[in-house]
Amino acid sequence: MAKAHESRRKERLDRGVKVRSDGVYAVASWREMAFLLGPRLLLIAGLLIMPLLLMPVPYWQKVLTIICIYSLLAIGFDFLAHYVGLVSLGGALYIGVGAYIAALLNTEMGLPLWATIPLATVLGGGVCTVLLWPCLPLRGVYFATVSLMFPLLAARLIEAFDIFGGTDGIMGLDGFPNRWSEMYVLIICMLLALFALRRLVNEDVGLVFRGVKDNDQSVKASGIDITRYKALGVFIASSLGCLGGACLAHIYMWAGISQFALDFSIIPIAATVVGGGGTLAGPVIGCLILVPISELLRDFGTLRIAVYALILMAFIVFKSEGLMSYGARKYNQFEHWVEI
Repeated sequence: MAKAHESRRKERLDRGVKVRSDGVYAVASWREMAFLLGPRLLLIAGLLIMPLLLMPVPYWQKVLTIICIYSLLAIGFDFLAHYVGLVSLGGALYIGVGAYIAALLNTEMGLPLWATIPLATVLGGGVCTVLLWPCLPLRGVYFATVSLMFPLLAARLIEAFDIFGGTDGIMGLDGFPNRWSEMYVLIICMLLALFALRRLVNEDVGLVFRGVKDNDQSVKASGIDITRYKALGVFIASSLGCLGGACLAHIYMWAGISQFALDFSIIPIAATVVGGGGTLAGPVIGCLILVPISELLRDFGTLRIAVYALILMAFIVFKSEGLMSYGARKYNQFEHWVEI
């Protein structure tokens, strides 16, 4: 028995993969492939199965759609903050712009739902990028503060000038054919956005984005137009938010100034802190935790803010890296016996 143990030793599961290639998936066995794909398949399968598990409770199916909308915002916020270096608090602007554009395309131009959502995504991303273009030279708290002002300003202008339906909003939008379509459209869009951005940040353009974040003046000195890359980053993040806003408008068959509410700016940030910034998947996990908590505490009114504050304080003090980074580190530390 002792000799059997002498011919084997413990080795971390990720060792065989990382020795050959770190970041490039050069694997030699099905076990290594399972090691790499396991967490990704777990996330995909879990989200695709979740609507079926929630089938007995339609209310929580609706909550799942809201989770996906917040996840789109949180993914965009994480990408913009940790890969481009722009901390945007304008999530509510993206939701509102996407919702109003979808509503106008549907009610005024008569376009069907399947056309208004992609059009609102692209047009809304362009509108938000143009609005934020003069602010792109700003960084840090200055860009964050200015981006926070836009949704507040938009809501007050609509109310003061009584445009786009004023305080009543735009009603009579087409809804999704059924709750299954609205859930799976949002889940698939969120997964596509997550994996597309993960691929993007690992490409050459991702290296430029990180260079702009770390030292934009050095990148500028090399002859690269940093404003164009910042604008591209804002367009990507705002398009994700506008996609969520367009879907939200069709889910409720209404678009109004409440879609400029600051919850759409605050919750994605909180989800990024809980899930782990710079991971892209972490904010999704944060939304899966925080949004249901928010719904469970709805009867407590503004006391929800105190609960959010306590959760954020706990994660910042005890797990500042976030759940995703912590879980990934523990996952890579698993060991198994190998023959010497």
